[in-house]
Amino acid sequence: MPATLEYNLNQLLRDGSSHLLTQLQHGIEKEGLRVNASGRLAQTEHPKGLGSALTHSEITTDYSEALLEFITPVFQDNREMLNHLNDLHRFSYEMLNDELIWCASMPCDISGEDEIPIAYYGKSNVGRMKHVYRVGLQNRYGKMMQTIAGIHYNFSLPEQLWPAYQRICNDSGTMQNFRSASYFRMIRNFRRFSWLLLYLFGASPALSKSFMGNKQHNLDTLAEDTLFQPWATSLRMSDLGYSNKVQSSLNICFNRLNTYTNSLLMAIRTPHPSYEKLGVKVDGEYHQLNANILQIENEYYSDIRPKRVTESGEKPIHALLSRGVQYIEVRNTDINPLLPTGISIEQSNFLDAFLVTCLFCNDAELSDLECNLIAENHQRIVTRGREPGLTLLSDEGEQSRESLGMAILDQIERTASVLDEAHNTQRYTASVALQREKIKHPELTPSAQVLESLRDSGGSYQQWVTQLSQQHKNTLLSEPLEAGLKARLITEAQTSLLEQASIEAADTLSFDAFLDQYNKS
Repeated sequence: MPATLEYNLNQLLRDGSSHLLTQLQHGIEKEGLRVNASGRLAQTEHPKGLGSALTHSEITTDYSEALLEFITPVFQDNREMLNHLNDLHRFSYEMLNDELIWCASMPCDISGEDEIPIAYYGKSNVGRMKHVYRVGLQNRYGKMMQTIAGIHYNFSLPEQLWPAYQRICNDSGTMQNFRSASYFRMIRNFRRFSWLLLYLFGASPALSKSFMGNKQHNLDTLAEDTLFQPWATSLRMSDLGYSNKVQSSLNICFNRLNTYTNSLLMAIRTPHPSYEKLGVKVDGEYHQLNANILQIENEYYSDIRPKRVTESGEKPIHALLSRGVQYIEVRNTDINPLLPTGISIEQSNFLDAFLVTCLFCNDAELSDLECNLIAENHQRIVTRGREPGLTLLSDEGEQSRESLGMAILDQIERTASVLDEAHNTQRYTASVALQREKIKHPELTPSAQVLESLRDSGGSYQQWVTQLSQQHKNTLLSEPLEAGLKARLITEAQTSLLEQASIEAADTLSFDAFLDQYNKS
């Protein structure tokens, strides 16, 4: 890794292209459950003041009608991106009356799945398809898993950088192919080193006892209503969170675009016996979109995805195949309940340096053996990440978490120094320095701080997160929303409702015919 990274960074500096790193592109998708003032899951509809969940570009819902999702536009300046995320929270709070936005990844106390309303998107065919897809998730995985919330960090390099980087790599192929191959290099290295992100930023070491229901588990009891693991970093990213036996058997290959799309296409076109037994349409009611291993591409739970903006009616996988990778989506980021909107500028700065490092370092493909190593390191970190003396697997055998972490940070610091030079700042190297302290002192990690604060409050996850959510609401509303932005968001909400009505009025196909056409495309 070091030699390749050093070479690429030096070449960028020599040919004068390093200034293009000031034009990195960012966007955030952040989920959050709506709860009432007591911290119980909201049973109300998506507020009309927030517009249509089907057509609004910045405020929608994810699995549940109560699971808000904020989607920022693309920003060059990550500080502006986070400011806008704050503003979306402020605007939403003005429309939520007494409701709160749950400020943690693991959900509130939920007595049973009947309390979880599936998101509704209206009467149009596309709206019904989104709803039926979620019904399928319920029947395949259960509703409880779908109440977990997270932050997705969307990231891309500026278009002007690619020709310079292609020259550095002495690549003579098409720009589209080079760009896609480079993003897959980033993805492969992300998977190699993403354990470090889970250690540094994981913030879900505890959860409500109700989340486990009657399932067997090896969690400890912190309070009557609270379970935890003492050294865990991210239970959200453990087998307790996004896990499924069918998906774990998939061999989705992240080495190249064609291996990735081919393995995904096979999964979305291959029926699975248990889903065939479930049935697609039973007694006039849809139980799922189809009986395939994956109903659609997005059902595959990966901690990182290659992405491209789709055209109207286009499947994401077809967009990738026809026009290549446009950006990547990092999906392993917990919501930090100690922060008003769950993520800080220091974390964003570090993510930028981390991802640029992943692009410019080792180009080796992932073997099956290395994929197994990655999976084992992931499991150790999410469940035992702060455990004293923890070791991780490497090409050279077992090594300490500290030595492996510091070695990765050494490389990221080199990238950070180039980013600082380009931006005329010190904020990127400062973000790396903060992470070094977490390696040296595990008690500084968010997961340790969450447990400390939780214990100090009395140990009840439900009460602690509810109180924090109320504090964050007060903090956000203490700074008024800029009048022009508020007016724009009100207008967009109203316009989105009209757009939904227009889509519903324009449908000519029956839903059966629409879905059949979609499944065959």
